[in-house]
Amino acid sequence: MSHLGELFGAIALHHSLDDGPASVYGIGVSNLPHMFDTIQAAAPDPILGLTDAFNTDDRQSKINLGIGVYKNEAGQTPTLAAVRAAETQILGADLPKGYLPITGSPVYGQLSRELLFGSGHDLVTSGRAVTAQTPGGTGGLRVAGDFVASQSPDSKLWISTPTWANHPTIFAAAGIETANYRYYDAITHGLDADGMLADLDAGVSAGDVVLLHGCCHNPTGIDLDLDQWKQVAELLASRKAVPLIDFAYQGFGTDLEQDAAGLRALADLCPEFIVCASYSKNFGLYNERVGATTFICPDESIAKNVASQLKVAIRRNYSNPPAHGGKIVETILSDATLTQQWKDELVAMRNRISSVRVELATALDNAGLSLSDQGNGFLTRQNGMFGFSGLSKEEVATLRDDHAVYMVASGRINVAGITSANINHLVSAIAAVRNS
Repeated sequence: MSHLGELFGAIALHHSLDDGPASVYGIGVSNLPHMFDTIQAAAPDPILGLTDAFNTDDRQSKINLGIGVYKNEAGQTPTLAAVRAAETQILGADLPKGYLPITGSPVYGQLSRELLFGSGHDLVTSGRAVTAQTPGGTGGLRVAGDFVASQSPDSKLWISTPTWANHPTIFAAAGIETANYRYYDAITHGLDADGMLADLDAGVSAGDVVLLHGCCHNPTGIDLDLDQWKQVAELLASRKAVPLIDFAYQGFGTDLEQDAAGLRALADLCPEFIVCASYSKNFGLYNERVGATTFICPDESIAKNVASQLKVAIRRNYSNPPAHGGKIVETILSDATLTQQWKDELVAMRNRISSVRVELATALDNAGLSLSDQGNGFLTRQNGMFGFSGLSKEEVATLRDDHAVYMVASGRINVAGITSANINHLVSAIAAVRNS
């Protein structure tokens, strides 16, 4: 044995007989806990955890109305024809696989702003707006949260009651203090506009950030009308607060233009705000993680400063965005024929959701069931894929356990998960729960 071997052998023997500092070298540590030994199991995600439970349920009649994914009449999540055509072009071009810039493709950013504001809008042409291509809308929200936390750490972020379950955790993880404003009126199944304005008027200070849903509010399906958007915009502009718009469903409410009307009302009155857009739903690009975060600034020079800090926030998070999904969106929006094909497919998805709402309300009426004191008409007044059913937490649990109908504990349902093949089972299950 070499001298080094003898030395190391002696050290090993010495430490095997000593429960002291030897543990620093990884010797004799069997009595000490490992780091991971103390980790406790986390609670399942309130939405994605439902899908895990649904997937392990072997009942043939099961229905998943939980996760926010569009389904066609066959119960499938389709890949749009415009997307397939764009992918064919991309693959044929044999593009390199190098890194994108930190904020993604400049063309993608320009097209995203045009989709938000219209091609001739000042925020598309003036240089006041900067856009970062992000990993989905969720990634965009986290980038916005990190930006706010680093640049204005004393700002408070205001969130509607209720809101998407992931909103509070995203901003808590970014280190931002949050507060709530009233939004949903459970009695009327509509908007509590007076409560919303009162809470914002009483609580919001200069520099605070107010999170608003651009359209198809998740989870309620209840949206502001244009006059209400203008009231909110005037209030926030007067307080020098910063609107943060989660715009995940453009085109799923009324149409691409009208769904953006509230956003454009903000642009008329608020010199600065943030928009986090997602293309998961309206392009059907769920697993490609495609989004865009746009910062609107008072002038071009400020926009350049914001862009520099935005790059810092992205660089320390995910460095630069994935390319393929963004390239699909860019290819579609750069081609007039593909754009029209995509718009037509988007109309078909939106029309199906609207018709399902009517079918559900009618089926409930025919079964003698009413989900509210005012009947079932509220279901048809909600926008987008989601809506509050009016079912209690206990009723939701019974639907899941006894009838294999899965929905979020709040009673939120994904209307797109309802088909002609499962609507009778759904209504029968609700009747059984309500009449038990």
